[in-house]
Amino acid sequence: MPLDYFVWAIHREGHPPVIVDTGFGAAAAAARGREITRPIRKSLRDAGIDRLGVTDVILTHLHYDHAGGLGDFPNARFHVQDAEMAFATSRHVCDAPTRAPFDGEPVAELVRRLYADQVVFHDGDAEFAPGIGLRLVPGHTAGLQAVVCDTARGAVVLASDAAHLYANITRKLPFPIFIDEGEYARAQNRVMELAGGSLDHLIPGHDPLVLACFPTENNIARVDLAPHTPVAEML
Repeated sequence: MPLDYFVWAIHREGHPPVIVDTGFGAAAAAARGREITRPIRKSLRDAGIDRLGVTDVILTHLHYDHAGGLGDFPNARFHVQDAEMAFATSRHVCDAPTRAPFDGEPVAELVRRLYADQVVFHDGDAEFAPGIGLRLVPGHTAGLQAVVCDTARGAVVLASDAAHLYANITRKLPFPIFIDEGEYARAQNRVMELAGGSLDHLIPGHDPLVLACFPTENNIARVDLAPHTPVAEML
């Protein structure tokens, strides 16, 4: 099953871009048989983003492929849900299958950032900034948060792994990594509600259809723009 891995940038006039998730590096890729085709730092440069100038990074959750690049943003504050940090540092990760999608080093790095006053905790739904909302949608992990962004075409929902793929929602086929199946199902319903029931306003965590459907600039998806091909036509 082909999967894409995304790092998102939210641009606001007069403010540094807000980064959503940080991807993963070469060591994590090698350990899991993955190939990095676009290193994060190159993608940031291609998007005209100075990583050293980034002041805020939203972590949707702490799995290795979303929180593996904290070191690329040395001057940022990291926004994470209370429940996510608590789970990732708890007895639950003593269980090997539960621990498998996490890497210890990014979690340890986040703890170090906490002691450097670079972590902001959120307890449930929160308004990050005007036009940017955080919505708690657990199930895949204990504290997964989707990001709702106001754009010129309406609200766009970065669902992260509340839905890896559009088909997880349209075919009611759960991706087989979750800690609570009931909450996972409710999370999928909620992100669709947040997207107004529109697949074109929902961005899953790993679906190659995102790059296939939405306009791209230098292989960077512009999900603030309407898809050139409606998502439903590609399913």
